[in-house]
Amino acid sequence: MSYLNGNTGYRKDILTTRSVIKKGNYAVLEPDGLVKNTIPGFTQCEITILASPLLGASFVDYLVNAAPGGGNRQGFGVSGEEIFFYVFEGTVKVWNEKEEAVVTGGGYIYCPEGTRLHFENTGDRAARCFLYKRLYQKIEGYEAHTVIGNINDVDWVPYEGMEDVLVKDFLPSATNLGFDMNFHILAFKPGACHGYIETHIQEHGAYIYSGEGMYVLDNDWIPVKKGDYLFMGAYCPQGAYGVGREDMFAYIYSKDCNRDVRL
Repeated sequence: MSYLNGNTGYRKDILTTRSVIKKGNYAVLEPDGLVKNTIPGFTQCEITILASPLLGASFVDYLVNAAPGGGNRQGFGVSGEEIFFYVFEGTVKVWNEKEEAVVTGGGYIYCPEGTRLHFENTGDRAARCFLYKRLYQKIEGYEAHTVIGNINDVDWVPYEGMEDVLVKDFLPSATNLGFDMNFHILAFKPGACHGYIETHIQEHGAYIYSGEGMYVLDNDWIPVKKGDYLFMGAYCPQGAYGVGREDMFAYIYSKDCNRDVRL
């Protein structure tokens, strides 16, 4: 086992952490203390498992750092799973049984149920990526399809009419019921916040890639920053302020949608 941040041995202070774990409700994972995991099929990759059913999530989130030439060529995903793969930085060839492309920072691929993700770092430096999987919920008359794109080609939209809170959508879930989930980027300019405390059935997994914020999770106000990961369970009250002095407080996050509740 090795650590995500590369720190080993004794520290110069007492043992402490900013991470908070409340299984099934919410979690905040700071980078310090997270480990690298070995998963069959991935070569020359450092992988950290974030949210999972063991935490109370209905999905699994991963951080993936692929060395040049590294990746997963045999295919990731089993029957019934849908996959989303996002490239923070690097040059990566991505493909499934339907489509292929070379993507750079901001690039992504959604692989619907029935296909598997393949990827290879074709660049000359490490590629830093985010990976997600979830069981797809089928409904009669609709199906999802492969989506490949780059979020940098998508315009920011004011979130609920607020000019200092901005959002981008990755998938066409708003207009296509074949999709049962979506990924978004939400960004807060310094001092901006949600318009209200949200309480809903949808779960979120959120990776903060920029800035600093104060997040309320089940009435606990917690400072968070770039590199932190958040899990928000169903009905967990949630909202945030952007508090950084310079960069926008921004994160990429998942949300289940377009389905009724199963009993």
